[in-house]
Amino acid sequence: MSQRLFIKICGLRTERDVDTAVEEGADAIGFVFSDSPRRVSAGTAAKLCRRVPENVLTVGVFRNQPLRDVRSLANIAGVSGVQLHGQEGRGYYDDLAREGWTLIRGTAFSDHVPRCGEMGEDILLLDAPIPGSGTPWDWTRKHLTSPGEKWLLAGGLTPDNVQNAVEVTRPWGVDVSSGVEQSRGVKDPELITAFIKSARAHA
Repeated sequence: MSQRLFIKICGLRTERDVDTAVEEGADAIGFVFSDSPRRVSAGTAAKLCRRVPENVLTVGVFRNQPLRDVRSLANIAGVSGVQLHGQEGRGYYDDLAREGWTLIRGTAFSDHVPRCGEMGEDILLLDAPIPGSGTPWDWTRKHLTSPGEKWLLAGGLTPDNVQNAVEVTRPWGVDVSSGVEQSRGVKDPELITAFIKSARAHA
């Protein structure tokens, strides 16, 4: 791949984890506002966002939440991007696009491979068939050449398998959460470092 791989580390909750991700060269970090063991308050996310340089995308992650709640939480946290993992329609995306956020659409891998931009999103995230499960899926059983230019591979990635996954699927970027945790919802700085180094080792 000629371009620099885009890397997003998601589900961060502490200053240590945010600092590690930024120092190791992550391009984006995610804060979960939906029901999850990784969930943070908007106030906590706001404090963490202030530690992040402008060149790193800060993303609020939501799933099937009222538009007014997403808008409110994203504004309080001060994130620069919004990631949606639910059944939000095109109008939902259009409303958020007018607010100026970078939009990421998370969708589960299936027989139909979606294309980036179909819902007006800036980045498409192609997740495992069971999103958020951290379960690896067979990246080799489908040709993933059709999602479009800006798409992230996610779902079960770890420092041990991310290099192979990138070589096989050739994504624009990758996203990881559970794959860099020492226990559910608790990140491991050493795994964050190892993941980023392994992901970019293909270059």
